[in-house]
Amino acid sequence: MRALVYHGPGNKAWEEVPKPTILADTDAIVQVDAVTICGTDLHILKGDVPAVTDGRILGHEAVGTVEQVGSGVKNVRVGDKVLVSCITACGACRFCREGSYGQCLGGGGWILGHKIDGTQAEYVRVPFADTSTHKAPAGMSDEDLLMLADILPTGYEVGVLNGKVQPGDVVAVVGAGPIGLAAIMGSKLFSPAHIVAIDKADSRLEAAKQFGADVVVNNGREDPMAAIAALTDGLGADVAIEAVGVPATFELATELVRPGGHIANIGVHGEPATLHLESLWIRNVTITTGLVDTYSTPTLLKLSSGHQVEAGRFVTHHFALNDFMEAYDVFGRAAETGALKVVLTRS
Repeated sequence: MRALVYHGPGNKAWEEVPKPTILADTDAIVQVDAVTICGTDLHILKGDVPAVTDGRILGHEAVGTVEQVGSGVKNVRVGDKVLVSCITACGACRFCREGSYGQCLGGGGWILGHKIDGTQAEYVRVPFADTSTHKAPAGMSDEDLLMLADILPTGYEVGVLNGKVQPGDVVAVVGAGPIGLAAIMGSKLFSPAHIVAIDKADSRLEAAKQFGADVVVNNGREDPMAAIAALTDGLGADVAIEAVGVPATFELATELVRPGGHIANIGVHGEPATLHLESLWIRNVTITTGLVDTYSTPTLLKLSSGHQVEAGRFVTHHFALNDFMEAYDVFGRAAETGALKVVLTRS
């Protein structure tokens, strides 16, 4: 089969590799029908995730058809259309029993495209298939379903729920890329008074308006502090969500939040950021970080099936599976191409 293989920072190839096989009785082999590229994959290619080694197949999101299952798989059957979650869950360890699947101690967590071969391929081996896949709801398109593998649960759990967005809040979302847009979409479910999107790309700010932001700030030429102050009588945002993963945006989020507010960091950080405790300690600010656990996926499936969440809105570009190199180029130049999420499908 062919797959997108990582060969060190800045080096990847769409190449021939062995087809995966069942290694444990809880595995499933899934033929990939639709797959996407994540901002985390770009972080990997920058060298920000050293656990990813030469030869690893990238990708941790897919929709596919089950081709083979191990003898211990009980709920997933050959021929099922499934969502492959970005988080793998053994289902039995301490953290899985608490719903913290991202911290799985039993061989799961974020392993696809990280510690084991991932989904950017014609076939993928999915460990713990019963607890790491979701059957596709009837009538839901592959690309709508695909957005629930990672981006929507991440924005919702790590941004909105960790940030404790409440009705009437002013929510500042720093970064209007796909994850920031997911946080905006998720925040709308809680009826905040204002959602402020902050970014340096006008195209992304325009997208933020479509996803529910009622105020947009280009911090390349405008002052986000002044914009937030004007909405809050100078207090600051109730919730500041960091959705980029660079020091400057994290530090901006800490400056935007009000005393007693919440800072929810979603971004994947590849270098240290300064934590200004000399000013934060006295302000009763809560800072959360997190790897998505995907405990919200069943809820988001219901919301998407009922059209309360328009998951497919993220998709801006379509490619055939063999066009992975072009898809990476388009996604990697999102500020120029306007790409939010790209979807590659099996012909």
